[in-house]
Amino acid sequence: MSTGLNIHIELLGPVRAWRDGQAVHLGPPKQRAVLGLLASRAGEVVGVEQIADAVWGADIPQTAANGVHTYVAGLRRVLEPSRSRRQTGEVLVSAVGGYSLQTDARAVDTALFTQMIGEARQLRGGGDVAGAVEAFEAALKLWRGEAFGGVPGPFAALERSRLQDLRLTAAEDHAACLLDAGRHTEAVGWLTQAIGEDPLRERLRGSLMISLYRSGRQAHALRVFRETCELLRDELGIDPSPELRELHRRILVSDPALGAAAAPPSRPAAVRPPVPATPPVQLPTMPSGFAGRDEELALLSRELLREDDGGEGAVRLAVVDGPPGVGKTAFALELAKRIGRSFPDGQLFVDLRGTDPASAPAGPADCLLFLLRSLGVEDARIPGDLAGRIAHYQSLVHARRLLIILDDARSADQVRPLLPRGASCVLVTSRVRLSGLVARDGAYRVPMRPLDPEVSAELLARLAGRERMRPDSPVTRRLAHLCGHLPLALRLAANAFATDPGHPPAELLERYVAEPSRLDRLAVADDASTSLRAALDVSFQALPDDAARMLRSLGAARRETITATFASAVTGAPRQHVQQQLTVLADNRLIEEAGPGEYRLNNLVALYARECAGRTSREKAS
Repeated sequence: MSTGLNIHIELLGPVRAWRDGQAVHLGPPKQRAVLGLLASRAGEVVGVEQIADAVWGADIPQTAANGVHTYVAGLRRVLEPSRSRRQTGEVLVSAVGGYSLQTDARAVDTALFTQMIGEARQLRGGGDVAGAVEAFEAALKLWRGEAFGGVPGPFAALERSRLQDLRLTAAEDHAACLLDAGRHTEAVGWLTQAIGEDPLRERLRGSLMISLYRSGRQAHALRVFRETCELLRDELGIDPSPELRELHRRILVSDPALGAAAAPPSRPAAVRPPVPATPPVQLPTMPSGFAGRDEELALLSRELLREDDGGEGAVRLAVVDGPPGVGKTAFALELAKRIGRSFPDGQLFVDLRGTDPASAPAGPADCLLFLLRSLGVEDARIPGDLAGRIAHYQSLVHARRLLIILDDARSADQVRPLLPRGASCVLVTSRVRLSGLVARDGAYRVPMRPLDPEVSAELLARLAGRERMRPDSPVTRRLAHLCGHLPLALRLAANAFATDPGHPPAELLERYVAEPSRLDRLAVADDASTSLRAALDVSFQALPDDAARMLRSLGAARRETITATFASAVTGAPRQHVQQQLTVLADNRLIEEAGPGEYRLNNLVALYARECAGRTSREKAS
């Protein structure tokens, strides 16, 4: 049914909606959950009780029906903003006992995905293998991450599982089409990505073994079988299926019926050395409960995947900078999960240790050694000098599509020797604003700021347990504010609340109100990497003396919004000098630019600055 309105709803990733090509702000997670349910059953009437069951599950509150009506009203306001309260809606309509979303089937990406997969299978059944490959790839590109991302409730959980299984089945069929088309090498990249999502799926591993064998990599195909045996025994205590064992036997004896293995490349090993059996996938585990950043993720995904990459040999480069604890690495990993399929030759992760208190920043020579080893180069072939390693690295990666995360960079000079040429993509995270990479190397900059208050409260409730903390409660919102809306602080506080069920949340909150002990509580004993104070220590100690004095003075002044005039009055320094120091603090992401001539000081950074001021005063007194 056509509504006359251009509404498009996306469920294959974070739940989003578009009206006339413009993104719609869908409100809190439960409101997005209601939209996800109605969109999944577009054209059907869904009862209020069904909606409540889908959103709350077994923990339905007495006010659930009112909550459903409130969420529907909120969705109506954003989907049809010109509609008055007395007008009948065209998109989200009321029916006896429930509501119905009236929109075209292809306007919801889950329905579109199912339709496109069906069309792809029809093309394959009709003998149009090339058309089937294109159709499968177009369908799989609809995915932007985990389906129903960030949406609570049992219905969303079930749909996530169901849709993921459909996605992997489609990936299996797509790989089979690539093999039918003789595109064996290309199939390796797609299969490696899919196996990373479900390592126990034997059909995917069998297809990978065939694609490797037909690409002239018999030994690598056999290695995949050995890895599969070990994984199945370790995880499930079983052996591979008879079908996979038979495939292994046929590869082992080079069965002609399996398809002749291609001849090995004729290029010299020094130019194209052997690569691992499967492309390297080194990305660390994502922290639980990633929240927010939808706009930044969508914007950067489009920027990095655009067809016009600035010319042949121009690397796609983005810099994600922000203060300690703001979630830069988690953002980069979430982005990598969304766009990784477009870079089938591997995903590399290098810790540059720019702010590691226990060690010096990683040098380019050591980083290149790590990268070359990761790409399958034997130590005997790796040059000993920096220039030689750079040249070898550039030659090796030029023809490949790699996704490389350079985490915790200290300076642009630390990063530049590691930038490849060609079609690869590099994500750099840093606590400092690497303006040189933007100006000279064409990097796309994404500044990370604290989370929105609503997102912070939702993250706290999700991690601490909704039976303990509701996202709309004053206690939750107050705690989110005391944590400066920084993801690291929010996770630490949520963990403390979840592990102390014997005290009511309001009583636990009081422990964070007291300034002297708040930073003590936002830490884990004997783990400097999870201490907000330790993270701020590193950034503070890297400041020039004048900038450090400025930060101490601003913290003592207890004012969130700062101008050069105010800072000059506080410090007694000339305005021009004050402006220079404010710029230094902004470049080191210890204050945020809030507008022309205005800066904002996060309350946790301000608390830390007051601690530093107190220590300095005591040292002078002694």
